[in-house]
Parts: sequence; C-alpha cells; structure tokens
Amino acid sequence: MSEKEKNSDQLIAHIIKGIEEVKGNDIDILDLREIENTVCDYFIICNGTSNTQVNAIVNSIQKTVSKELQDKPWHIEGSENAEWVLMDYVNVVVHVFQKHIREFYDIESLWGDAKITSIQTSY
Repeated sequence: MSEKEKNSDQLIAHIIKGIEEVKGNDIDILDLREIENTVCDYFIICNGTSNTQVNAIVNSIQKTVSKELQDKPWHIEGSENAEWVLMDYVNVVVHVFQKHIREFYDIESLWGDAKITSIQTSY
C-alpha cells in the first residue's frame, strides 16, 4: 500500500468518525480511482436533516480530522446556507447535504461507474 493510499484511508476513517459523532445519515464512499480524469480519488457523501445538522457535521469532520491528523480542508464551500456543503481535502472530497437536496442532485447516479461503499450506522 502506497503512502498516498494509507493517508487517504486514515483521512476517510476520521471523516466517517466525524460524521457519525453527530449522527450524519446515509454515508456513502465513492471510489473514483478507476475512472479517468477525476478531480480526486474519493467522494464521501452524507446528509443531515437540517441546516443546523449539516453545519454540525461539517464542524465535527473539521475538528476530528484536525485533532487526529493535523490536517484541514483546502477549501470549504456552501456553509452559508448549509444545504450542500463541499469540503475539499484534495484527494478526498466530502459532500454534506440536506436530504432533499441530495435526492435532487443524486450525485451517486452521476458517478455511476464509481465503486460505492455504504457505511452502516447503528443510530
């Protein structure tokens, strides 16, 4: 396993932990590495029930990744209205949606060639 893969795996694990700490729903990991000309290696997609929960998920991810890996997102977009927040960690891009916005854009279908892993939660 290369250093880049190991770093991505650690980052993904801590992002998932951050999502789960504030009960983010429907967590999917899209592996984009086999698709040509993608902007990153992975998408992590989840949703919250309100703009308050979406912001809580984003803040939890930031806090967890910063504490465990001393890393921060290169860019965050969409925090103002918190319907769809994108967090860019370069090789991993996190999409945090409100449920109805996620259903409308249906990113999983747009990236239908990606290998999708759904994370089971116990809450």
